[in-house]
Amino acid sequence: MSANSQKVYVKNYGCQMNVYDGQKMADLLKPHGYTITETPEDADVAILNTCHIREKAEHKVFSDLGRLSVVKKNRKKVDKNNDMIIAVGGCVGQAEGEEITRQAPYVDMVFGPQSYHRLPEMLAQVEHKVKGKRRKVVDTQFPTVSKFDFLPSTDKTPVSAFISVQEGCDKFCHFCVVPYTRGAEYSRSVKEILQETKHLISLGAKEVTLLGQNVNGYHGEGLDGNEWSLGRLIYSLAELEGLRRIRYTTSHPLDMHDELYNAHRDVEQLMPFLHLPVQSGSDRILDAMNRKHKVVDYLKIIEKLRAARSDIAFSSDFIVGYPGETAKDHQDTLELIKEVGYAQAYSFKYSPRPGTPASILQTQVADDIKVTRLAELQHLVNEQQIAFNQSKVGQTLEVLFDREGKLPGQIIGKTAYMQSVTFDGDSSLFGNFLDVKIKHGFGNSLSGERI
Repeated sequence: MSANSQKVYVKNYGCQMNVYDGQKMADLLKPHGYTITETPEDADVAILNTCHIREKAEHKVFSDLGRLSVVKKNRKKVDKNNDMIIAVGGCVGQAEGEEITRQAPYVDMVFGPQSYHRLPEMLAQVEHKVKGKRRKVVDTQFPTVSKFDFLPSTDKTPVSAFISVQEGCDKFCHFCVVPYTRGAEYSRSVKEILQETKHLISLGAKEVTLLGQNVNGYHGEGLDGNEWSLGRLIYSLAELEGLRRIRYTTSHPLDMHDELYNAHRDVEQLMPFLHLPVQSGSDRILDAMNRKHKVVDYLKIIEKLRAARSDIAFSSDFIVGYPGETAKDHQDTLELIKEVGYAQAYSFKYSPRPGTPASILQTQVADDIKVTRLAELQHLVNEQQIAFNQSKVGQTLEVLFDREGKLPGQIIGKTAYMQSVTFDGDSSLFGNFLDVKIKHGFGNSLSGERI
């Protein structure tokens, strides 16, 4: 089958960076005649764009691969020349390339997050049969040139868009695989980021989220040839006409800096909501994690941000049951959550990631203890999230609508605080900012009526 009539299915797992990468994969393949399909059964090429942060995500990949293998086998029964290409990309591909080809020999292609810009070339290599058989392609090298130099502009019309500004990590937290799967920290130039943002605005984007594994560690080349911080980049983006909202994620406490605090104070377009992972409220566990900051440092950052912008709200990440965590360490985490007061938070049981220092520790916490502690922590953060949402009842909030709701005649938008708001309306309102009076605050959303 020629590429001119082929369909590609891309499934993204995990972080927003993967969503960005998945869109870029689609953009890369469109000029080669590939069209996007939402159903794997229709696909000639199926790409699983994977996440390696948590064990559950990795298990889901192998489960999905099993289902794809059935689709592949059934299609070949109908037409032996109509063979689906199955590819595993992303961080699991980077970390587990050999294991994937061993466990799932029907996978045709494996590649990491730093090499997907070569996707058309890799597909051509797979299609080039030797003695009637396809070649297996595994590309998990870290290239010497930036993949961003080869990525095309999107032609998708976004309302809220992602822009990758920084990638990789040099922190080497003992639980994390990112330094091994995404590589060393790299920051794109301000010129590139401004060009991409202007293009997205021309397509209809009203909001951009700047992405990076340690996005506030951004240190790209500025317009003056000097190194710019994330704070200075945000000031520059705020000057672009038509850009109404700016966000950034994910941040590390060690990379907060004065120019960024000032941006929160000065830049109206920078939303008053920040995801700032702390992972634990115990100094002992933070040290074991190699986080290189203490609880008091984190609380000082929260204090500075609230001084810069009094209406700012926070979310965070928490790992429960890290090796060696005691009941006292867990209690310290609960106390931190109470002291900060979060609008939302993400929490997970610790799962050993192969190759990380924490995975070989002999002080692993029993799973039943993890389950109990996670339930306690999630109960607390859920209470805080409900309270935060209900605090908006009676207020008029500006909402950017961008997607359809689950019910007929319902659309969904988001507030400055990333709260989903349901509203009676249709797609003609997508891309519009509307003032909505909030009537109800639920656990995960708000509802209201137009003013």
